[in-house]
Amino acid sequence: MSSSTPSFPDRIELTGEGLVLRDWTESDLAAMPELFDHPDIAYWTPIVSPFDEEAARTRLDRARQLRTDGTALLLAITVDGGAALGEVMLKRAPEGTELGYAVGPAHRGQGLAARAVRVMAAYAFDQLGADQVILELEAENASSVGVATRAGFRLLDVPLIKGEEKGRPYVLQTWGLDRP
Repeated sequence: MSSSTPSFPDRIELTGEGLVLRDWTESDLAAMPELFDHPDIAYWTPIVSPFDEEAARTRLDRARQLRTDGTALLLAITVDGGAALGEVMLKRAPEGTELGYAVGPAHRGQGLAARAVRVMAAYAFDQLGADQVILELEAENASSVGVATRAGFRLLDVPLIKGEEKGRPYVLQTWGLDRP
């Protein structure tokens, strides 16, 4: 992180669209496996699988370190500041300000991901001075394409990103949302 890059605050809570995005806490550890230990999350995201209590502790510690480093911000998606229903992530990368998300299987179909992405994008524009935020996702992931579309993103005319994660090749499209 350069000295001109704004750092992340020690504590953060973002509200909007009927959501409260808040810091992960020790009290969330027991609920995290229910959110993240699912075949869809294992397949479409880099989140470790199986996701157990040890993985939850590692993720919480890593989230805190990434924030301290000024690299990424991982927040729990809630409707009232209480129970976590998923996660939204903002990552500073050479290619831009990237967002990501995962919603627990029991909480899908409520528009949580699209709403959380819009709230986090507003934070990136208003507080971090980003001109554009991006989502990198696989075209075959219909749910994520739907989130991108509902959140107002458009497919960018940039090269595809090819790689391998967990022994599975992937090809990512880049979707962008410009500062309003």
